[in-house]
Amino acid sequence: MKLILLIIVGVYITLVAALYLLQRSVLFHPDPTRPDPADFGVGEMQVVTLDTEDGLRLLAWWSPPANETLPVLLFFHGNAGHIGYRSEKLRPYLNRRWGVLLVAWRGYSGNPGQPSETGLYADGRAALAFLVEREIAPCRQIAYGESLGAAVAVEMARKTKFGAIILEAPFTSVVHIAQLIFPFIPVRPLVRDKFASIEKLSEIRSPLMVIHGEADSVIPVSHGHRLYDAANEPKMKHIVPGAGHNDLQNFGLGNIVINFIDSYMNLGEHNISSISRVE
Repeated sequence: MKLILLIIVGVYITLVAALYLLQRSVLFHPDPTRPDPADFGVGEMQVVTLDTEDGLRLLAWWSPPANETLPVLLFFHGNAGHIGYRSEKLRPYLNRRWGVLLVAWRGYSGNPGQPSETGLYADGRAALAFLVEREIAPCRQIAYGESLGAAVAVEMARKTKFGAIILEAPFTSVVHIAQLIFPFIPVRPLVRDKFASIEKLSEIRSPLMVIHGEADSVIPVSHGHRLYDAANEPKMKHIVPGAGHNDLQNFGLGNIVINFIDSYMNLGEHNISSISRVE
């Protein structure tokens, strides 16, 4: 029995060590293919470069707004794949002639570098610098975060008062997700890239919307509820019945976002609290 116990303990320690050493391979799933906008139905977007503070040059796609009164959507994409797979989500905003900046993370879409929490935040700041260079005021910027990108949007909003923030299928923190997947492992001290959005929302004053599929099997809808509850007013929550993690665009995602942004822009800053509600 003692030998069996030692074997079990040895296997457990080996598993914990492997997960610790390989955790970024488990967390991040980049596609290194460098896509072209024309191949993904958004040929009107320009290929541009973002320069990070640590010396990387990152691919991004950019479409400027038709005029100086329109918003600019700053799109931080989710974990898997490359930016080409997000083109379908951009179409409603491009059709409205809004500005759109689609950011590709380090290690994704043919970009140099390796993804990490610190690195993705640096990539987000490079995107903000790009908009500053084009004199796009923060009040016209809409920070849109998809899944993993939602954590970057939240971090950016700690120091930038955006016109609004959209969190699509967000998670509270990587620690909470990891604990759900590995309930038998003490993950909190082991996780390097925590992306702890739940701890940051009290600092954010921008109008915020949480959108989550009720049938999301990747990030449970409870994460969306918890983030919404932790956020300051003004805020809105839209839980989509029947929607999962990757198919929200099939349930009118673009119209949900556009209606929220239009309501904010039409009401103005002093009346925005009147749209705070749950749908």
